[in-house]
Amino acid sequence: MRGVLGARYRLITIGSFALVFVAAFENLAVTTVMPVISAELDGAALYAVAFAGPLAVSVLGMVVSGTASDRNGPVWPLYTSVALFATGLLIAGTATSMGAMVAGRLVHGLGGGAMTVAIYVIVARVYPASLQPRIFGAFAAAWVLPALIGPYTAGLLGDTVGWRWVFLGVAVLVLPALAMVVPAMRLIAPGTAEDRAAAPWSVSRIVWAVLLGFAILALSLASELDGVLVFAVAGGSLVLAAVALRPLLPRHTLLGARGLPSVILIRMLVAGGYTAAEVYLPYLLTNRFALDASTAGLALSAAGIAWGLTSWLQGRLPGLSATQALRLGTATVVGATALVCATAFFGWPAWVSIAGWAFSGAGMGLAYPKLSVLTLSYSKPGQQGFNSSALSIADAAGPAMSLAIAGILFGVLGGPEAIGAFGAVFLLATCIATAALVMSGRTAEASAGRTATSPTGLTTS
Repeated sequence: MRGVLGARYRLITIGSFALVFVAAFENLAVTTVMPVISAELDGAALYAVAFAGPLAVSVLGMVVSGTASDRNGPVWPLYTSVALFATGLLIAGTATSMGAMVAGRLVHGLGGGAMTVAIYVIVARVYPASLQPRIFGAFAAAWVLPALIGPYTAGLLGDTVGWRWVFLGVAVLVLPALAMVVPAMRLIAPGTAEDRAAAPWSVSRIVWAVLLGFAILALSLASELDGVLVFAVAGGSLVLAAVALRPLLPRHTLLGARGLPSVILIRMLVAGGYTAAEVYLPYLLTNRFALDASTAGLALSAAGIAWGLTSWLQGRLPGLSATQALRLGTATVVGATALVCATAFFGWPAWVSIAGWAFSGAGMGLAYPKLSVLTLSYSKPGQQGFNSSALSIADAAGPAMSLAIAGILFGVLGGPEAIGAFGAVFLLATCIATAALVMSGRTAEASAGRTATSPTGLTTS
């Protein structure tokens, strides 16, 4: 049998799919149950930090994992990251204060970021270019089952036996997922002396990653300050974050240069817009519409199912160019966030935002796999770890900064009891996603007088 489930790839496909499944379950479950946690631990002030913080520190894990994978192969980075991921879940699951909860989330985020990069490098080294769209589609499809059961299960646990079992249960699931990966690691060749010479350890990159994490955490905590200090700290943090991001990404990424830089920037923008809306949507539904957590989780379920299905579909539509997928996908995310924004501002029924949010998942399912494939297609063997790390950094930095800014807006405008606070957050998300839509035609490298293509031959303009 050929394909990603052929004899050569079966074990590594199933094992890596299982790890993505566990990460997806955790993400959707925690997003659903966090309003319950915030209420029990009196943690409304740290609500945004509980999401932005893990994303911020994940950048350090991504940088270290990317370099280690380029030097010595992705096997030990994967094992180490999974251990950190599980440890963070255990800390969060036994937390007795919101501060301890955030601490556990930080450890979990460090491991999760490193794990993502290691899995990307495994894909680059094991699967041929022809199979990479399918494996990335399979990874996105790994969100389908968690989307079906994760939000509702988490909400049910939070409403009954307690939210702690969301974290502790996922920690238990990590062990069998890792066990399925271990036998497949024999397919991964260890790093050579040439690999280590081509990818030296860069202390400066690690320092920049630490500074970026610090900047995002400071931005997240700015909402705790009063008066002018809020905006002074927020502005300074954003400047520091931009300065720290620059050396961690391909050249001219923040300027939106054609080719790989625009691929990375689009990933950062669309992830930022989507995540800012996704995190506050259950909060809106439980606070403004008085839904229980399990019912509010239906919005995340609908989006996750749509994300997985469209990801699977795009891998089987060879006529769908990268530019077409990105334009359609980002436009759909813009429409979905705008619909939720209108629901918050005009008091439309809750079912409008729940149903409409499914379209956001469909848009992400179209855009995300194409962005992953384009990144690898622009990456030479010695650049796979760096570029995969850059893509994952974009995945983390975009949502982290968006959430931090959303938290500031939410607090300044009066919090959950204010009419305009939720609407402002969703308006911010819509604007960020719109920026990704504007950039969606720039993923091809500049070419004179002809249609540009990515290195894999995918038409991109």
